[in-house]
Amino acid sequence: MPPVSLPPRPPTLARVPEGTRDVLPPEWQWREHLRTRLSGVFAAWGYRGVEVPALEFAGEGHPQSARAFKLIDSGGEVLALRSEFTTAVGRLVRARFPDGPFPLRLQYGGRLWLRSLTSELGRLREFGQVGVELIGVATPQADAELLRLGLHALEAVGVSAVMEVGYPGFVDAVLEDAGLHGAAREALHDAVDRKSGADIGLLAAAHGLSTEVTRTLHALTDLYGGPEVLAQAGALARGERARAAVAHLEAVAPLAGISSGLLFDLGASRRYGYYTGLTFRAYTPGLNQPLLGGGRYDLGGLPGAGFAIGLERLTEATAAGLPPEPELVLALDPAGAEYARAQGLTAELAWTDQQPDLLAYCQRRGIRRWARGETLTEVGA
Repeated sequence: MPPVSLPPRPPTLARVPEGTRDVLPPEWQWREHLRTRLSGVFAAWGYRGVEVPALEFAGEGHPQSARAFKLIDSGGEVLALRSEFTTAVGRLVRARFPDGPFPLRLQYGGRLWLRSLTSELGRLREFGQVGVELIGVATPQADAELLRLGLHALEAVGVSAVMEVGYPGFVDAVLEDAGLHGAAREALHDAVDRKSGADIGLLAAAHGLSTEVTRTLHALTDLYGGPEVLAQAGALARGERARAAVAHLEAVAPLAGISSGLLFDLGASRRYGYYTGLTFRAYTPGLNQPLLGGGRYDLGGLPGAGFAIGLERLTEATAAGLPPEPELVLALDPAGAEYARAQGLTAELAWTDQQPDLLAYCQRRGIRRWARGETLTEVGA
């Protein structure tokens, strides 16, 4: 077999690493509009902005440790590029606001990096998020506030979404009440989260579970829908933990004040390991990945909850609503530029007096008019 010749790779200077991408002007402008609009909504709800470094100390206890980009600084310490915001904001709170006052409402935004490609992020390894954290309280009112704010923020940028609410600890509690421990519990956790009835059946048989327990595990995968799901979950709750989880969700649901757009998925058992209470994700029609995700966690004894919105996905979901750019004109003098901008137009200043060069540039950029003083004329006229 003759040797196969691979096509030459483009020069390195023309490429970007896999999972990263250039952002061109129209998308950049729309993304900035979304980011600014969301930040304004968060601020109106009392969430003050913070910024955390893109570099942080690497640690095995970090929830994304296995997927983070790591590097060694000149002093020999292992650092990591920021891979999620909740841990970074938690560190900031412990360092800067150890005594509150609580509840503490913070918002953030910026880029994140992951070493491995994931289909969940659209094969991106560099991506942007904005989000909020509500720290110091763990009441149903606090959880309901985040659900309301999440949907309200998406509505503010023209996105109609449904919020799926889960409670990973509920599944764990039901498994515990069924007497499951160790590897069997871990495996069934995974099977329930994947809603794999076949795997649940196989695992139940392999571990000698009773018919009643097996039936309960299958029932967990069906706990998806409106508030009526909470009553079904309550019927499966045998122990204190499971009953407390259902009671918490029953308290949150009416406080969220969302007559539609709120669904419960009590079979969701795995998200990030640090979630300690409810979790939630927002979906919009036409996009099979969540626009927003969040949940409740613990900051070493300090309760917290929050959510993040993926800017790449939000840009994709709202692309149809991208407004037309203002007309671009070429200003032949500074007064022309000021006049054009005062009319709501975008004005670039001419960089030369050479008419052929200006005409050629206008043709390439699609510029129809130029401005001089307080006069706008057709290009070339």
